[in-house]
Amino acid sequence: MTSAATRPGVRRGTIPVFATATAVTVSNIYFTQPLLDAIARSFHTSPSTAGLVATTGQIGYALGIVAIVPLADGARLRRLSTVLLAVTTVGLAAGAFAPSVALLSLAALVRSASTVLPQVIMPTVVSMASTGNAGRVLGAVGTGLTMGALLSRTAAGLIAEATGTWRAGFVAAALATGSLLLVLPRYMPADPPAPAVRRESYPRMLASLPLLILQHPSLRLSAALGGTAFAAFSAFWSSLAFHLTQAPIGLGPAVIGLFGLFSVPGALAARYSGRLTDRWGSRKVNALSLAAALLAFALFGLAGQSLIALAIGCNLLGYGTTSGQIANQARVFAAQPAIRARLNTVYIFAVFAGGAVGSAVAGVFFSAFGWTGVVGSGMGFLLIAVLVLALDTSRARHSARPASAPADSCVDQDAPGRESAAARR
Repeated sequence: MTSAATRPGVRRGTIPVFATATAVTVSNIYFTQPLLDAIARSFHTSPSTAGLVATTGQIGYALGIVAIVPLADGARLRRLSTVLLAVTTVGLAAGAFAPSVALLSLAALVRSASTVLPQVIMPTVVSMASTGNAGRVLGAVGTGLTMGALLSRTAAGLIAEATGTWRAGFVAAALATGSLLLVLPRYMPADPPAPAVRRESYPRMLASLPLLILQHPSLRLSAALGGTAFAAFSAFWSSLAFHLTQAPIGLGPAVIGLFGLFSVPGALAARYSGRLTDRWGSRKVNALSLAAALLAFALFGLAGQSLIALAIGCNLLGYGTTSGQIANQARVFAAQPAIRARLNTVYIFAVFAGGAVGSAVAGVFFSAFGWTGVVGSGMGFLLIAVLVLALDTSRARHSARPASAPADSCVDQDAPGRESAAARR
């Protein structure tokens, strides 16, 4: 990425460093999933008990989103990133040498709560973007986020197979995360991105989170679109392994673990959705992302037994989900700069809540109706998103706008007058 994407004074190479750091840290949430069977055998326990490692990891991440990310509005970001990386590294190292599932789960809780650094980086990188390039820098860092999530499972499986122990995956993750301590803090700003005139206390920061939904229409729209789209995404990925192991496909676990690699081209293509967001506005990119996701589920339904169709659909779904995320966060971050981290907290919480609902619904539908039920549930979530976007577009067209404001701009596309008033409050 050229220096034109960032403001003067931003250190050269900041965006690639942020993208790499995002990929490495987000992988700490997902890499344990292919290791759960080996963990269960190592401790001579049931798969459901070993599954507590993944469950506590998700709980820890949710707690970190709510309790830690808002601090980025007022904390010294260089110091905050150093503390988060150090705690995550220690948590990973503790997991590598954990003598029981209980202590491994406790370590997962701690390191997942502190591995929310990607959600600190997102609002930070927007504050560093030059005018008109918020989507572009979000696209670059968002691609790192997606790549880390996709490739971490595959990498962990390969490391465990090569070394013969699941603990090697934790060691590798600890080394990768610890190495960021030598690089990332030097690229983070020493001060908050937009220091507030009046510094708020931590309890007041947390108490303000629910009110943000009421005050910012753009946040409501992004939360609704992000939650429903991620529900469809989670419905597919949480059920895919069950579908691939059944006849007539009948794949083994090793091949299924590599299936996420099929989504890499789509995720890489989504990087350019950031530039489209800058050029077209978030609303149009949302429409494009939903069209790609709907096409993916159409393929899953019409040719769900074909590995080629599933691979193409994975790319379309990955592209649609990542593009929508970039557009949604560009819309959210266009609000009040001093509270971007808190806005992102509410948005990401809505996204992960949608993902949890999508996984739960897909599980029920798969048990009752098989793969057809999963496809139907995913399409249902996406159609809700289409309805939300259509209603918002209709509202925007019929609302009075200043003559100088474009009809669909990334910076101010959700009722500019009302959003500005809410931001001033």
